[in-house]
Amino acid sequence: MHSKQLVDEPPPTVLVYRADLLALSETFIKEQMLAYRRWRGVLIGRRLLDKLSLEGLDVRLLRPSRSPLFSRAWWRICRGLDAAPRPVVRKLKEEKPLLLHAHFGLDAVEAWPLARALDIPMLVTLHGYDIHISREWWERCDWGKPYRAYPRRLLALAASPRVRFVAVSEATRRRAVDFGIDPEKIAVRYIGVDVQQFAPRGRPIAERERRVLFVGRLVEKKGCEYLIRAAAQVKIAAPDVRFIVVGDGDLKADLQRLARQLHAPVEFRGGLPSALVREELALAKVLCLPSVTAANGDAEGLGLILLEAQASGVPVVTSARGGRDEGVCDGVTGLTFKERDVDALARHLLTILTENNIAASMAAAGPRFVSHKFDLRRCTEALEMLYDDMARGEGSSPGAGPPAETSSILASHAGRRLAGAA
Repeated sequence: MHSKQLVDEPPPTVLVYRADLLALSETFIKEQMLAYRRWRGVLIGRRLLDKLSLEGLDVRLLRPSRSPLFSRAWWRICRGLDAAPRPVVRKLKEEKPLLLHAHFGLDAVEAWPLARALDIPMLVTLHGYDIHISREWWERCDWGKPYRAYPRRLLALAASPRVRFVAVSEATRRRAVDFGIDPEKIAVRYIGVDVQQFAPRGRPIAERERRVLFVGRLVEKKGCEYLIRAAAQVKIAAPDVRFIVVGDGDLKADLQRLARQLHAPVEFRGGLPSALVREELALAKVLCLPSVTAANGDAEGLGLILLEAQASGVPVVTSARGGRDEGVCDGVTGLTFKERDVDALARHLLTILTENNIAASMAAAGPRFVSHKFDLRRCTEALEMLYDDMARGEGSSPGAGPPAETSSILASHAGRRLAGAA
């Protein structure tokens, strides 16, 4: 009887916070939650974007009132008071959460009053712009008072013994330390990619058309400008080459104008869902992410598209800060170059486009590399182990152990896993 109770014990619950649910570029949040095996994830947020399908996820919209207008006003007032709406807190308590996981530092600042009101620890994933943009830029930006206060508020919550951080790459972790966060509170946990979804398909790489793929937001740090400039050089040696740009952003019109001026063979496809990105990868001969450090300090954390491409058997060329150092095996699964070096970028693209033996070797090595280091299930398992530590109170101040109920739930869930294995 005791074994059956252990087997039937529900898993512990983590609330996953993102203010806006969810942008097309944030498929990684959905995929990470779907990969949970030992925790139950509940996605929570204040606004529904209707951009990305949330099918398969347990979702709660945080509405303190039936009136959308009144709900927004309520949230504004609570933000000024550094508090959480009581109706929202009451509803979330029904989920019996043990942990709140906020994606992006800006959302963590919003979510911290919720975690305090629920009396649970908070884990914050730092992805890129939220920590790479300099403190000085935030403090003088004209986006409004909440943004100017962001560095101060982030460092204030970082001082709490109940808050810890995840960096999506070693480069992001180093930047977080420079920002002022205690290095002992930051762990690196790669998000990873689903190697079942992203796997080699389509024609062998040596038989494909000369097709270069870019996937990313059309903003300064993604460096699409440098790909367009390189495209104008590449087409001289390879007139049949095509450059496919997938993504939208503030710089789209400027980039289209530049492509016309340089007579670069670039096709702009706009933003695409993950399924269509996989179709583009099945046609591409090389994936290029020419990221740069932007004027405000923003830089690429890792670049999941690099991992998705390599898992799909597509060689990559990149200057992304995190990806260049951690997400690519240079010379084996792809080629790297220094930021803004258009000549080197053009040379690397031509090497893969014209040397089929090199392209085929890289295409074969990519899936092995990603499966070994960035498999989504293994990466998520490592994240859930961090959840376990936080729910048990490990890393908290001396004497600040977990509530008895938390220890009981985790112990029962551990027993449930053992019973299932038996």
